[in-house]
Amino acid sequence: MIYICIPAHNEERTVGVVLWKIRQVMLEFRRDYHILVLDDASTDSTPEVLAPYARVLPLTIMRNEERLGYARSLEALLREAVRRSSYPRRDIVVTLQADFTDEPADIATLVKRIESGADIVAGASRVPPDAPRSIRWSRLGLGYLMRRFPWPEPVTDPLTGFRAYRVMVLRKAIQERGDTPLLTREGWVANAELLRVVAPYARRIAQADVDPRYDRLCRETRFQPWQTFLQVMTMPRATGEPAIGESAGAAAGARPTSSASPERSAGAAGTNGSGGSESNGGSGGAPRGRSGYRRRRGSSRSRQRSRRQARAGDGSIQRQSEGKTDE
Repeated sequence: MIYICIPAHNEERTVGVVLWKIRQVMLEFRRDYHILVLDDASTDSTPEVLAPYARVLPLTIMRNEERLGYARSLEALLREAVRRSSYPRRDIVVTLQADFTDEPADIATLVKRIESGADIVAGASRVPPDAPRSIRWSRLGLGYLMRRFPWPEPVTDPLTGFRAYRVMVLRKAIQERGDTPLLTREGWVANAELLRVVAPYARRIAQADVDPRYDRLCRETRFQPWQTFLQVMTMPRATGEPAIGESAGAAAGARPTSSASPERSAGAAGTNGSGGSESNGGSGGAPRGRSGYRRRRGSSRSRQRSRRQARAGDGSIQRQSEGKTDE
């Protein structure tokens, strides 16, 4: 079974065309399929457009009563597909957009790669010259930033959401996370985050070229360049590594080193458990500077006082010994 997952919000002009195009593709492709559409609290006539298709297509319509966003809608669709699957090692999930910028004919290409042994097939999009300017320029900048992350081979475009997954890979990721959300970011960055979450459970990952069709976009783009860049900058590059916008010292400031004295290690633990310091913006731990210097100077004075007392004690013992000798 192929589960085709489509999140939608105010897509009255295109969602019906997408569904009908999927029907044509799957009639030629001759595979069992089921379409899952999640209407993310649309305020236009998207629900009315979807209703007739539920009578002629293998289609399940889900709906959020309040808008939850792309990431949470996509995750809800993935969880529903995993719940429905009876053969997770064989069943496939395909994700695509409801705005008709993803070409439904490419579904067959993605599915064939899964049937050839891949567990994840990532679409690699080539941005056409007729794409909106904000998307063209953002693709260039984000492409540079994304190269600084470790992505599984041979993925070159982690931002594209047009992909195919073996259900078993998604199931393992969901079982590992439990009730914890898989996705915490929005838009394009949610697609990259999803790839990072499920990739560890895949034995083989493949890539297929897909061509987005921005000339079919019937509304203003919802892409937000600045917010997308901020989300990328705050993504950790790998487990235990700082984000791009965070210095390595700030990320590692909470970890004591082997050369640190016990006194400073105890002070660095702080009272809030964060291990922060003034140098890295943390609120816990002992601040560096004069206060730390006074503690070290105080301990030095204690040692000097102990030495003087010890010398004074040696002198008294020596005088007592001399007195006994004179006797």
